[in-house]
Amino acid sequence: MAFSGKYEFEGDENYDAFVQKIGLPSDKIEMGRNCKIVTEVVQNGNDFTWTQHFPGGRTTTNTFTVGSEADMETMGGRKFKATVKFEDGKLVAEFPNYRHTAEISGGKLVEISTSSGVVYKRTSKKIA
Repeated sequence: MAFSGKYEFEGDENYDAFVQKIGLPSDKIEMGRNCKIVTEVVQNGNDFTWTQHFPGGRTTTNTFTVGSEADMETMGGRKFKATVKFEDGKLVAEFPNYRHTAEISGGKLVEISTSSGVVYKRTSKKIA
């Protein structure tokens, strides 16, 4: 599946319940609400560079190879090690306190994070 492209936040579902469940502090919760995140994905086979640009100039980049352990960073800034896998056309990563999947569906980037039964869905439209 081809993930390469630039995607702009279009909408989300269940943001507040999810970020409270994973323990984000209230200032980060407020900052992230309806945040126009731009996600840039560069894919070369199984090698990925996944960059999220936040308003105000903050950027988070995770570089990984599917099937190999990599250093990663959560949306809250916590660093950890994870192995990203392909499952049913989706990228799947186990973060410290949630499971994250990403797929291209209808030309859009659809990301779903699940923590203790709370499901957060973010959809981004392709802009480049």
